[in-house]
Amino acid sequence: MSPASVSKEKQEALRQRMEALGIFEKDIVEKFIRSSGRGGQKVNKASTCVYLKHTPTGIEVKCQRERYQSLNRFLARRILTDKIEARIKGEESEEQQRIAKIRRQKRKRSKRAKLKMLEEKKKQSQKKEARRFRPTSDDLDG
Repeated sequence: MSPASVSKEKQEALRQRMEALGIFEKDIVEKFIRSSGRGGQKVNKASTCVYLKHTPTGIEVKCQRERYQSLNRFLARRILTDKIEARIKGEESEEQQRIAKIRRQKRKRSKRAKLKMLEEKKKQSQKKEARRFRPTSDDLDG
């Protein structure tokens, strides 16, 4: 088995998922493009990047995550299926929620939020300071 092959179980699971969502191979336009980025001569010669377009919805996907075209074809179909499923369900998919969470975490805090956070830290340090053991003269005489 080559390192680029995808297991039969995974392929079958994806096929069934596509079938359940009403995604048919005849509706998908598939093109192969030369990948870009690191990789040197191999990347410049082989068309490992996979471009898919689902004609009924107009959703486009491009995948060049892996070095092998066969693996990128599988991954592109999986990404396309995820996008179509998210559109059909109309709710935020797990991936969109994860991206939004990261975006919120990276967002610059307002001045008021920074001050509030610093006040909370100060209160917490005062609590810890109050708990700290300080020996008295009676403890030392022991």
